[in-house]
Formats: sequence, C-alpha cells, structure tokens
Amino acid sequence: MILKASQRSGAAQLGRHLLNAQDNEHVEVHEVRGFLAEDVMGAMKEAEALAKGTRCKQHLFSVSLNPPENEDVPAEVFEGAIESIEEKVGLTDQPRMVIFHEKEGRRHAHVVWSRIDAETMTAKQLSFFKTKLQEVSKQLYLENGWKMPEGLADKSKRDPRSFTLDEWQQAKRAGLDAKTLKTQAQDAWAISDDAKSFVHALEERGLYLAKGDRRGHVAVTYEGEVFALSRLVGTKAKDITAKVGKPDNLRSVAETKQHIAQSIAPRLNSFIKQAQGLANEALSPLKVEREAMRQTHAQERKTMAKCQKERWARETKERANRLRTGIRGLWDRMTGEHAKMVKRNELEAWHGLKRDREQRESMLEAQHKERRKLQGQFRQTRERHAKQIQELHKQAANYRLMRDGEQKPMREQFSRKARQTNEQGQSRPSRGLDLSR
Repeated sequence: MILKASQRSGAAQLGRHLLNAQDNEHVEVHEVRGFLAEDVMGAMKEAEALAKGTRCKQHLFSVSLNPPENEDVPAEVFEGAIESIEEKVGLTDQPRMVIFHEKEGRRHAHVVWSRIDAETMTAKQLSFFKTKLQEVSKQLYLENGWKMPEGLADKSKRDPRSFTLDEWQQAKRAGLDAKTLKTQAQDAWAISDDAKSFVHALEERGLYLAKGDRRGHVAVTYEGEVFALSRLVGTKAKDITAKVGKPDNLRSVAETKQHIAQSIAPRLNSFIKQAQGLANEALSPLKVEREAMRQTHAQERKTMAKCQKERWARETKERANRLRTGIRGLWDRMTGEHAKMVKRNELEAWHGLKRDREQRESMLEAQHKERRKLQGQFRQTRERHAKQIQELHKQAANYRLMRDGEQKPMREQFSRKARQTNEQGQSRPSRGLDLSR
C-alpha cells in the first residue's frame, strides 16, 4: 500500500476535496473521531479553531492510502494500516477523520489528523515521517502478500515515470496523462543522439523545447503547459545541457507558445478537434453506462444499509428481551444467569457486526470487479485516441521535411490509420483525419 503524506493547513479546502463527489464515484465518511462535530467540515473548522490558539501554521497531517491497483482491500486492512501509521509517527489518540474514495473500480482512503494536543496546546512533532511511512508501507506489502513495487524495495529502481501531485494536477488541467507525458519525453530522450534529433523527437510527441523563465530547459506542450525537462526525462540538468547545449539560443516560453499558435496550430487544430470528436463519440456510451452503474451500485448500498439497520434493531430487541426483570431478574443475577446472558448477547452482537461488515465488503468486491471491467474499455478507447493524437503530432513534425511529391503517400498512409478501431479490435473506415488535406 503506497502512503503519501503531508503537513498542511487549508482545512476548508481539504474538507471540500475529501467530500468531492464529482471526481469520485463514491465517497464514504468512515470515521470522525475525537471532535465535537460529527461531520467532516465541522471537524475541519474545529481543528482550525483549535490551531489558532497556537503558533502552528500546518496543523493538519494528511495521509492517502493507495492499495495495489487490482486488489480488493477490506476496511479492516485500512483500519490496521491507519493504526500502524498513527503509532509510528506519534499521533496516537489524536483527533482524526477517515474518508474512503472509490473511482474506476478502486478504493483508497484518506486520513487527516489534527496535530494539536488540546491539553498542552502544542503541535505534535512529526520528525522523519516520510521515512517512517515507507517502513509501514513495506510492512503492509509483506503482511498482505502483495507484490512490492521495485522502487519501494530499492530506491535505485524507482519508476522514472512517477510524478508529483503538482505535475499530475498540471497535466490534468491540460487534459493530459502525467505518466504518458513522462513516457513520451523519456522515449524521445532515449532515441535521440544530439540536440537536433531530440528536438524533432519531442515535436513528434507534441512537446517543444524552450528556455524556461526560472529553469534552464523546459518542455512546452501543444496545449501550452510548461514542464521542467529534467523532471520529465528523469535525468540531471547537466546531462541535458551536455546533449542539447545551453538554453540561451532556444525560444523563450512565450515565443514557443507563439510559434505553436502561428506555425503548428493552424495545421493541427481542426484535426485534433476531429480526433477528439471521434474519441468522445466512442466514450459517450461508456460514460452513460458508467453513470448508470454508479447509480445502481449506490442504490444497492443504500438498500443493504437499510436492511442491515432493520435487522440490527430487531436482533437488539431480541437480545434485550432475554434479560428478565423484576423478581426473576434478581434471581438471575443471584444465580449468575444474568452475567451469562449478557456475555452471550455481547458475543452475538459482535458476530452480527462482523457478519454485516463481511456482507457489505462482499458486495463492494463484486461492484469493484464489475466497474474494473468497464474501466478496461475506457482505457482501450483512450489509448487509441492518444495514439491517434501522437500520429498527428508526428505528421506535423515531419510535414516540413517532406517534399511535395512525398505528401500523397503520407496522406494515404495516415488516412488508413486515422479511424479508430472498434471495441472488437476490427478496423473501421477512415473519416479522413489527414494533415495534408
């Protein structure tokens, strides 16, 4: 289970993110503990108000728990992981909130602790919490029999395509996939021998080399987003300078955006919009099915919760009726029958809680399996769209290198590939996404 954590402020903003039902298909407030408020936003306000009595600027400790992609992890495992984190970093018995998010057939958890000790009015010190969380993460992989990522076991084998939250958010704003973006940049770096070939390889992938305002070399996407090249490629700045040269002779970011708008966009815009239209056309029925599935799953959960609540009330009443009152009740206390019955009731209540949780987890597992199957269709469609867009960028990069006599074969070749394949993998007729037309 991958653990990502940060000390932070901004309680209201964090609370809205945790309750965001737009980007998450299901949101469940699992626990609010140690606060007078019983809801997340109320607890956030309470934590912020308490922090104002101290000098602490980052009064919250937020941790996300992400299990392996294809694993159905029960709530008990998340709870055990949270307890381990709490003990390891020194937040035992501190007020906390636990929220589950579900998206694309996967469930992950967010935990937020208040760092403020109400008795001493000081913030809990969280020294070396990243190192401590890595230890907890490794232990969770071992305890649950999951395959541990190589980068977690050995830092030298970390996935070079991993990205930070800021990079992910930046890519999302541009409608890009952060991992795909890094893969494309690193492919361009690997296949190029010098500055000229590297620039050409980047342009074939919709990236343009430029001189950054604060950094040396940056990559500007076709959409106008700017990324530090060393982070995209996964190498040191001095290695980039050795291959590409100093950035002084490159266009600035503003000039590069202007170059894209004047020289590249006129040839690409209409074709990219047409490709996006084809992708939206293919995704539209899948989105309808996803929303219908979300509503069905939500109703199933609501129905099960109602039935379990009614059964719990009925069983609680039956257990209470076993405890006799009056003279008979007094006799039961004297003979020890009352204590035996109380113990029996407690045991049955515990088994009832366990049964209800297992039933719910079984239902969630079936729902996640169904949702992951649909997500596979989303992934295939998006991959086809990404390949089509890359083909457009590749043709645009090579367009200026082609002689007029070479344009017709390229047009015919691209027209055959432009149309997306259908769900069964069979080719469909082209709609003529051709940069040379």
